[in-house]
Amino acid sequence: MSQIDLVEARHVPADHAVPEADSPRTEQQPVVAEDHSVTEALEILSESVRHLVETHRVDGAMDWLDNRPPHVIADALARMDAVQAGVVFRLLDKDRAITVFEELEPVDQQQILQGLREKSFRDLVEAMDPDDRARMLHEAPAKVAKKVLAGLSPRERRMTAALLGYPEGSVGLYMTPEVVALPDNLTVAQALAWVRAKGGNAETVYTLPVVDCGRRLTGIVELRELVLHAPEAMVSELVVTEPAFVRATDSAEKAARLMSSTNDINLVVVDSEDRVVGLLTIDDAMEVLEAADSEDVAKQAGSAPWEGHYMAAKVFQLARYRALWLMLLLFAATLTVSVTDVFSTTLEQAASLALFIPLLIGAGGNAGAQAATACVRALAVGEVRVSDLFKVIWRECRVGLVLGSMLAAAGLLIGTLFVGPKIAVVVAITLVIICGWAATIGGTMPLLAKKFRIDPAVVSAPMVTTLVDATGLIIYFTTAKLVLGI
Repeated sequence: MSQIDLVEARHVPADHAVPEADSPRTEQQPVVAEDHSVTEALEILSESVRHLVETHRVDGAMDWLDNRPPHVIADALARMDAVQAGVVFRLLDKDRAITVFEELEPVDQQQILQGLREKSFRDLVEAMDPDDRARMLHEAPAKVAKKVLAGLSPRERRMTAALLGYPEGSVGLYMTPEVVALPDNLTVAQALAWVRAKGGNAETVYTLPVVDCGRRLTGIVELRELVLHAPEAMVSELVVTEPAFVRATDSAEKAARLMSSTNDINLVVVDSEDRVVGLLTIDDAMEVLEAADSEDVAKQAGSAPWEGHYMAAKVFQLARYRALWLMLLLFAATLTVSVTDVFSTTLEQAASLALFIPLLIGAGGNAGAQAATACVRALAVGEVRVSDLFKVIWRECRVGLVLGSMLAAAGLLIGTLFVGPKIAVVVAITLVIICGWAATIGGTMPLLAKKFRIDPAVVSAPMVTTLVDATGLIIYFTTAKLVLGI
């Protein structure tokens, strides 16, 4: 059976289904089919959906999909190539398909859309939430975006076009514009009737912005409060008058971190004139934070972030994302070679110094990387600001000296056992200085990057390590010359 046949089989009535060639359910073996039905079902559930598709087992693939939650199906689709993903997606019924589709990353959504027929394409994008649709189109090729917009109803097209007008990375691209805003002069009974009348098209009705006659935000009220209070009570008596809110052009990451700080499940979004334009919901905020954290982790590891699922990325694609950083770090590492060359005479006079070079630069690089990672994280969650630069320098310097002292005690013992007390003293002193210096550099560089409007995550652990390697050797050989008198 071809993959096209596999797709169409989803819609064939059971009494007209054509049995598979290797199926045990034949007219000559009805009893055998019954005996093995339970075992066969258990085997199907234990196999991956990809294997079921490759072996053309329609019923097995359908059972797998029917017994898995949407996020698991989405993860399976993201791991497949375009053809396999399209085949599996078509086996889903309409309602379940849109739920699974919204769980996918934009790059995976585009892959699915490219394989759909015209009517299926239109139905799917029409059913999407406007914010999910806008994010997908923002990253899609112009041809795909034009095709999607052309197939939308006028209402959905207006909302999507409005969201696409916001800057990249802004809250406007992530908010839902389908929000129920309550006039501030309603009673509780009137407010509940208002929610019933208008809430059918809204993504959420739990958090309800309260607005004046100009749709300007005056506060928020939760649906729970309306349900629990008397019908004749006024909404103005229940409203939280100073809620957290953001403007549509603000950073989506900052808005998501604000939600994390305030423990809100929805955050009101307003325009430049304080008029309510949407809500940032908790699920979208989590996606923003996940994307931001993934980007930071990639940059800190000395790599460029990639789109889509890791398991679906091609080998050369991953290599391309990492190659540029490795080349830059390779050229930066020539500093270490240059320093070693400058102090070659010192090494000739005390060859045993070379034994401890890997130990020292490793300890310093690790101390610097730890400080850089801690500082980038503190900046991201708002625990540290650029104005705290000198406080961070003082703190990390002391932390580094404490760590260096601990390592120096071990280094003194190891050095004495291997090469004698003189070299051991050089190693111990160097460890204290290097760790203090490395921690200071690692903690300072992200703050300086932030001050000059550079992404702090670019100050990656490999970059700090490379810098500390070169400067650490200078510290080591200078200390050796002073202590040993060479």
